[in-house]
Amino acid sequence: MLVMLFAVVAAWAQMQDPTHFRVSQKQVSPTEVEVIFSGTIEKGWHVYSTGLADDGPISATVTTEKAEGAKPKGKLIPKGKEINTFDKVFEQNLRYFENSVQFVQKYEITGKTYHIKGFLEYGCCNDEMCMPPGNVEFDYQGKGPEDAPEAEEETAEEEKTDTAAVVPLMGDSIAADTTGVATTDLWKPVIKELQAYNGDDNQDRSLLYIFLMGILGGLVALFTPCVWPIIPMTVSFFLKRAKDDKKKGVKDAITYGISIVVIYVTLGLLITGIFGASALNALSTNAVFNIFFCLLLVVFALSFFGWFELTLPSSWTNKVDSKASSTSGLLSIFLMAFTLSLVSFSCTGPIIGFLLVDFATSGSFWGPAIGMLGFAIALALPFTLFAMFPTWLKSAPKSGGWMNTIKVVLGFIELAFALKFFSVADLAYGWRLLDREVFLCLWIVIFGALGLYLIGKLKFQSDWEGGEMDKPMPVICIMMGLCSIAFAIYMIPGLWGAPCKAVSAFAPPMSTQDFNLYKAHVVEAKYKDYDEGMAAAKAMGKPVMVDFTGFGCVNCRKMEAAVWTDPQVASKLENDYVLISLFVDDKTPLAKHIEVTEENGQKRTLRTVGDKWSYLQRSKFGANAQPFYVTLDNEGNPLGPSAVYKEDIDLYMKFLNTGLKNYKK
Repeated sequence: MLVMLFAVVAAWAQMQDPTHFRVSQKQVSPTEVEVIFSGTIEKGWHVYSTGLADDGPISATVTTEKAEGAKPKGKLIPKGKEINTFDKVFEQNLRYFENSVQFVQKYEITGKTYHIKGFLEYGCCNDEMCMPPGNVEFDYQGKGPEDAPEAEEETAEEEKTDTAAVVPLMGDSIAADTTGVATTDLWKPVIKELQAYNGDDNQDRSLLYIFLMGILGGLVALFTPCVWPIIPMTVSFFLKRAKDDKKKGVKDAITYGISIVVIYVTLGLLITGIFGASALNALSTNAVFNIFFCLLLVVFALSFFGWFELTLPSSWTNKVDSKASSTSGLLSIFLMAFTLSLVSFSCTGPIIGFLLVDFATSGSFWGPAIGMLGFAIALALPFTLFAMFPTWLKSAPKSGGWMNTIKVVLGFIELAFALKFFSVADLAYGWRLLDREVFLCLWIVIFGALGLYLIGKLKFQSDWEGGEMDKPMPVICIMMGLCSIAFAIYMIPGLWGAPCKAVSAFAPPMSTQDFNLYKAHVVEAKYKDYDEGMAAAKAMGKPVMVDFTGFGCVNCRKMEAAVWTDPQVASKLENDYVLISLFVDDKTPLAKHIEVTEENGQKRTLRTVGDKWSYLQRSKFGANAQPFYVTLDNEGNPLGPSAVYKEDIDLYMKFLNTGLKNYKK
């Protein structure tokens, strides 16, 4: 039971460190030495191989800065289980490694002693973000053949290949001048200010959303055949048990309602307590779990359609029921509430399991408990109210076929969302079984069939058994059915590439669309330099939208194709903001190397323009993954929460509008 109630969360962690490299040297002979880079890669991430095309992601390369008594021998050699797949964004085959990788660079020893120094550069991405180019430095010395000449520095000529390079030495000491880095207030860290925007306000809204969704789920469960018929029986039992003391009957009913709340809130805390918020977060991107949950929702849907009935072992219910009968006081009432939870499982179990997935999306430890609180309040409130005002029972709708209609509708909804979970696994493994147009086809069929059912043109076996076959559908059902059919029609243009904003948060990304007639203008930033763009924005009196991106960032291109092409988004970026795009993998060398101290206290050398922008992102905003978007005022202060990869146009518009609103203040 607990397994089906796992919650998934996609919590954003600003600073990522998905790869861990160690470097060593191995002298295989008196005239040859190998520099070996051994890396472990966290699950869900991948490191790109060597020799990719120039217009693709970042290839693994070695740069040799010092070579005394040695010279590179051949290209950088990748070792491990290499995955080769075609990427539609870059329109080329991409090769990468998962879990682990090893890169080997050989050097020929030409002197009596040798001194080699340089660094490995590599690219790392997952399905939602990319890291700035990683650097692994090495500095080794050793002895060569006794009869070899004295070591000389190999700087006379520059040798370059598609995977390795020897560059002229810029001197033994790295320039300590930090010109261009943290020289103005525009570079001052705003990590705490950004965390304030990303943290408390969003969490408060998220917890309120979770609570309201819990109430909605409880109300839906209330009107199912497993719960609604129990209300009058339970209320009558409490009133009869206290014939001479109506206050005691009301008190018992209130205790009964509180017991229901305690049971479900405890369940929410138990889920998070056992697995922990971080484990639930990891499950959200776990392909195996998503496949499992997809199959589970399909089973729930078939159960709601009436194919079979999901029930817990009757012995459980009988034991709890007999225990409730043999005890008295508060314990008996609590056991009665627990019996309700068991008896109603066939209807409430699928709803609870589905809701708990949504409850954990805030990443908060309290998410499942808050959600279950809302669910339990909605479920328990009628028992208490009807006990306090028993005459209301006469006007309450009687049990009937309408409850079966609710179950069938829930079955369609569970089936639709099962595809969402399968889509996560499909994207993770690259199966390409559920591309965007296939997903939309299935949703069109599901919501079209739901519409036909609600207007009475489609029937299930349970409708025959309930004697509802010949009865016309209520007006409210017909209206909802027409809305469902209209929604199915709305999605049809999406088969040819229309954005279909209402489903963009559920459907696979536009990049998986095989047949796309929708071509739109992609916004391009006028400014590629932070300080220059900030100065221009101040002169124009406009806010800034900083886009930390990369030439080899797959997900950056996906966001630009799926979100920036939207007319509303494009208008905001071009007219209301000064857009600055900073490429963290820009290989343009800096006029002078810059030595900086990282947030962990370690020193790092900035060699390229991309290194400089990557340092800006880490030191000022406390983030290091791309794409990363942040709105700023003319003093470099954040105007709202940051944004990351999520192909949701409405969410991105909210991000931009929040920045504009706060700028005008």
